[in-house]
Amino acid sequence: MQTYAIRPSAIVIDPPLGRQYVLTIHDLPSEDKPRERLISEGPEALSIKELMAIVLMTGTTKEDVLEMSDRIIREYGERAILSERDPQRLSQESEIPIVKACQIVAVGELGRRFFDKSQNGLPTIRNAKEAHEYLVDMRSLSKEHLRGLYLNSRNKVIRDEVISIGTVDSNIIHPREVFRPGIEYNAAAVILAHNHPSGDTTPSDEDRKVTEQLIEAGRIVGIEVLDHIIITKDSFASIEANYR
Repeated sequence: MQTYAIRPSAIVIDPPLGRQYVLTIHDLPSEDKPRERLISEGPEALSIKELMAIVLMTGTTKEDVLEMSDRIIREYGERAILSERDPQRLSQESEIPIVKACQIVAVGELGRRFFDKSQNGLPTIRNAKEAHEYLVDMRSLSKEHLRGLYLNSRNKVIRDEVISIGTVDSNIIHPREVFRPGIEYNAAAVILAHNHPSGDTTPSDEDRKVTEQLIEAGRIVGIEVLDHIIITKDSFASIEANYR
């Protein structure tokens, strides 16, 4: 006989009669619900999870909206999810309805369009340590992500892109996917980074092969691959030194 599983993030009330009840967002007092808190306290009072819940509006039969928001932020990463431009990929990787994936992508695009693009407002990355600090949200991702930080000639980040999700494989990672954002935004260079959920910073043979191929492709298209770093929960390592 199948055993009922109560999700870890659910709140369970045990009344005297021994019945259990799972508390969802609908059971929260009105003043504690994200939308009501936004109205009464302003957006700065809400967590990223709560803001995302307002964007998504409703959950599914499997997940409450707050649970869904918390899960996709943890699995996808805060910066990565708002940088995503492909709703189909977001829907598939995060296991959410395509309508909700479209809502997230639209919010991210609005943010990019309203963002102050003055040079003083853009982060500067000059070495692997600074790249690692910028990509702090990749440390705890449960899936392997390949990210590209596209820089102008002054080492300022002009684009942060999730290139792929899943194992970094030379048969899957195509140079056109890596350099397309760089060409679109007129980047001078790119820093690549991917995470190892295993915690081991040692580059695999595929990591080295992908790096070598992309460095060669970058020379052809005129966008220099400055670095490729591996990120784990507690550390990071650079691959680029092997190809200079």
